[in-house]
Amino acid sequence: MNLGYISLPGRGANDLFLAQVVAHLQGRLWMCGTVQTNTIRADRHKCDMDLKLLSSGQVLRISEDRGAMARGCTLDTSVLAQAVVATEAALSGADILIVNKFGKTEAEGGGFAPVIGEAICLGLPVLVGVNGLNLPAFEGFADGLATALPADIPTVTDWCLRAGLRHAA
Repeated sequence: MNLGYISLPGRGANDLFLAQVVAHLQGRLWMCGTVQTNTIRADRHKCDMDLKLLSSGQVLRISEDRGAMARGCTLDTSVLAQAVVATEAALSGADILIVNKFGKTEAEGGGFAPVIGEAICLGLPVLVGVNGLNLPAFEGFADGLATALPADIPTVTDWCLRAGLRHAA
């Protein structure tokens, strides 16, 4: 099984890293899944979060604007659900699944967790970003079958190509 993950320190580090990996894989593998872009606004405590669907290029705003003083989670779960459905529909034609974040929703068994499980059952390689807070939940989910990948874009790109091309063959 090919389940790899990256877990980099720093807010947004996984997102930036995965976007660079996806850029290196463009035109080399048929990817499905998501990468996230965070836009900081001077008038807000929380950033705007956008997910790009790798299968279509569509960008979805997954954060709710709850005002300048909003605290806590601003995730719009209904938009996340749209991204999950679109990603699941694209699994059959993909060489690899890339999921920007195994977050709190996935740790609770929702979000992209079922799609990751389905991809694994299909033999599709999976690359996931995991922050330190959710790493114990991800490790429990992966049940010892995941490979921690280094914070090195060429190494992770090569891992994706080897796993994805083997799947496509």
